[in-house]
Amino acid sequence: MIRQTSQASTFVEQTGPPQPIERSLSAALHQLQQLFGENGDMAYRSLQCEDGTPGSFIYNMTMSHAETIDQVCGIDGWLHQTHSPALLIGRIQSGEWTNQSIHTTNDWQAVLDAIVMGDAVILFDGVERAVICETRQLEWRSITEPTTQVVVRGPKDSFTESFATNISLIRRRIQQPGLMLETCRIGSVTRTQVGIMFVNGKADEELLKTVRTRLQSLQTDGILDSGSLERLIQEKRFTPFPTIYNTERPDSVVSLLLSGRVAIIVDGTPFVLVVPVTFYQFFRAAEDAYERADIGILLTVLRYIAYIISLLGPSLYIAAITFHQEMIPTPLLISLVAQREGVPFPAFAEAMLMEVSFELMREAGIRMPRAVGQAVSIVGALILGQSAVQAGIVSAAMVIVVAATGIASFTSPAFNIAISARILRFTLMVLAGTFGLFGVLIGLIILVAHLCSLRSFGTPYMALNHKKGLPPS
Repeated sequence: MIRQTSQASTFVEQTGPPQPIERSLSAALHQLQQLFGENGDMAYRSLQCEDGTPGSFIYNMTMSHAETIDQVCGIDGWLHQTHSPALLIGRIQSGEWTNQSIHTTNDWQAVLDAIVMGDAVILFDGVERAVICETRQLEWRSITEPTTQVVVRGPKDSFTESFATNISLIRRRIQQPGLMLETCRIGSVTRTQVGIMFVNGKADEELLKTVRTRLQSLQTDGILDSGSLERLIQEKRFTPFPTIYNTERPDSVVSLLLSGRVAIIVDGTPFVLVVPVTFYQFFRAAEDAYERADIGILLTVLRYIAYIISLLGPSLYIAAITFHQEMIPTPLLISLVAQREGVPFPAFAEAMLMEVSFELMREAGIRMPRAVGQAVSIVGALILGQSAVQAGIVSAAMVIVVAATGIASFTSPAFNIAISARILRFTLMVLAGTFGLFGVLIGLIILVAHLCSLRSFGTPYMALNHKKGLPPS
């Protein structure tokens, strides 16, 4: 196991002096039993040193490794060969037992944190210092291929829910002492471990100060996922655009770290946050770095075009077919009018009906079991769409527009930037159905102004280079 305290510094300032440990063993045990209550997985083992000093060995049975517990407290364990508490603590502080992850503390809160994390604590009567043995054994999912950011060419490993595993995946790729890790705990109830990683000399000091300040100022009961933390530390919450980048790919995080950004790792989630981020970063896939430059540029341009289609496709169709028929070539206009001859709804209502149906099918395909989710999408796209056309509810052209819009929305490498297009699409459709192309233009002007007003940890959202938007350090 990896001790994070040996690799990282803590950047959260102490709010006060450490709470001392009770000298009386019975008083300390009584305090522990009051805090943990009647938990059936708490174990309290009595022990006695050779000089007669009584002690107690406390650990959580469901989170501690049984073999490590036996090595420490078993019949042949080194704890039974201890002459006195003072000698034991002296040998630990001198580093005599290098093969054991053992340290001492005089802070009562550190004792409580060790127990709830799966470590074992040794208390002695008349001693104001506790011995903490690393015995934690938590079950984590093994390293697998990414599920949300799949690439054709590139590494196939992804982050997991283990904090230590995620740190090791990054350190394996940047093997130099300049890769820094600072940790803290957030949440008055969950006390979730959160770490920031950056490359010393590349990350801006003002950016690091901003990240530390925002994490220190959080007042919440708990952080369950990096998404919860993202909502709390972003600058502007009421925006459809993501201002913090999240990824489950270690190679993407390493690439952004080398460009001077800061990674935020949250224990218990496979998605790592990276700040600051610009709008253009969400259209760069991880495999762009592993292909030739011309291929990467072509794919990036295709993603921009697909995003524009996903955002403006239905609204432009509504505006053209409702208000601006003169802009459509005559043969195409005749074909579209013939298709809509038996449709009882206006173009706006028709588009809203199809878009809402498509979103329902998309959500159903995600939530359904994997074995039937794909079948639901196929049935909805083929049978439902064809039946709607034959019934005269919608036109064939509208089905084509909605299908092209849906396909274009799947090309975005980042899921959260695709959601922004899905949200804004309905707003632009309302403007197109009310004011035509003038409404779409007004909506785009407001959208561009909003994008230019956004900032990600001090960096303008529309900046081509994130370092240009940072104030001088």
